[in-house]
Amino acid sequence: MTEQKPKLATGFTDAEQSPGLLLWQVTNRWQAAQRAALKPFELTHVQFVLLASLVWLQAEGPVTQRHLADHAAADPMMTSQVLRALEARGLIQRLTHPHDGRARALVATDEGRDLANRAVVAVETCDATFFAPLGDRTDAFTHALQALKHATP
Repeated sequence: MTEQKPKLATGFTDAEQSPGLLLWQVTNRWQAAQRAALKPFELTHVQFVLLASLVWLQAEGPVTQRHLADHAAADPMMTSQVLRALEARGLIQRLTHPHDGRARALVATDEGRDLANRAVVAVETCDATFFAPLGDRTDAFTHALQALKHATP
């Protein structure tokens, strides 16, 4: 007779009840779909998010690295590394900040802005396909994600 190993000490009777596990699984599938959508543009998802965010934010004025990282909810060190890669590709520039001599203003180049605008079409098409099974519940799902985003410290 084999000894039965103890079960996982979880409050769930089924893994499908765990919102955290489901979010992990769905996020992994969504990220794979985004990677495929961005492959023709030779952008990683984080590169796309930071480049598209920069194009979006610079319409409001000078954008610092900190402002960009905060907007994207990205780690500042990772943001710095990704920005170096985007700069090496000629997609962004770091200019003297007009109001803060210690800071740099990030600017998408014309090539970067064009790439971001072409890639966002692919990303939004990917999202539409991925989230299509939600049907008329998509807005409610988006509002639930917004609630979680704003509730998280």
